[in-house]
Amino acid sequence: MTVLERQQITGTRSGTRRRGSPLGSKWTPYLFLAPAALFILVFQVVPLAQEIFLSFTRTSLLNPTRSTWVGFDNFTRIFGDEDFRRTLLITLVYVVVCVVVAVGTGLAVALLLNKGFRGRGLARALVTIPWAAPGIAVALIAIWMLNPDYGIVNRFLDAVGLGVPGGAILDSPRYALPAVLATTIWQLFPFTSVVLLSALQSVPPHLTEAATMDGAGRWWTFRAVTWQAIKPTVGLLALLMTIWSLRRFELIWLMTKGGPVGATETLVIDLYSQAFDSKQLGSAAAVGMVGVVISLIVIAGSRFVARAAEREAR
Repeated sequence: MTVLERQQITGTRSGTRRRGSPLGSKWTPYLFLAPAALFILVFQVVPLAQEIFLSFTRTSLLNPTRSTWVGFDNFTRIFGDEDFRRTLLITLVYVVVCVVVAVGTGLAVALLLNKGFRGRGLARALVTIPWAAPGIAVALIAIWMLNPDYGIVNRFLDAVGLGVPGGAILDSPRYALPAVLATTIWQLFPFTSVVLLSALQSVPPHLTEAATMDGAGRWWTFRAVTWQAIKPTVGLLALLMTIWSLRRFELIWLMTKGGPVGATETLVIDLYSQAFDSKQLGSAAAVGMVGVVISLIVIAGSRFVARAAEREAR
């Protein structure tokens, strides 16, 4: 037997062993994916299916085992309620303001931190503190700062002649929502600034230098070079901020509980009230499904915009 024949036989045997080994099995990828798929099935798919079922039933929290099928009655009732329509409007305002201001402020801070100055490392560390703090701690700090008797915010507003009558900012239907928005943005913008700072540092320096040498000013350099490089990151951040703002509960609940007179009541606050105050799980599930549909619309819209941008880039 020649050397070539021995090599062919050896290669054939080793290939057979590789094909027959567990690591070479066609089921190997599915085995690796199984734990994650099981987790998603148990903790996401099953609860979502239960929520969908509950939204078409009349189910009481006091007796959740007895459900009455009512079809779309829960959805008809909540959309016919003026308070729920106001809740949708407040949710829209809350989400839009949080996304626009948090991303815009984060971009401004990232541009500042991207410049060279003494103490830049310390500034980058300090700016992350609000994001690192738990939502409960942020809410308690805000309540203390907005206290009508000794809160620093009321003292500052009084000093500049913009004081709120009685100092009860969180008890005012006019000022409660802006106060909650300011607190939410204060907690969110550090995350956007850190992510955008990372994106800014990945912008190729030679492109910026080339634009400057061609006579472009700072604004045109940012628009033509920097913005084009960080635009996908901004889009992703906008999507994340939208989802997080729709889900925001603990901060609003601790600061105002959705009040006064529903001035800060968003979808998640209404869901909680329907489930645990009114004891109506079916109505709460219907409110939750409205939130799910809004989230899916936002995700689909973001994907559409992203694909359109990719086609333009080509």
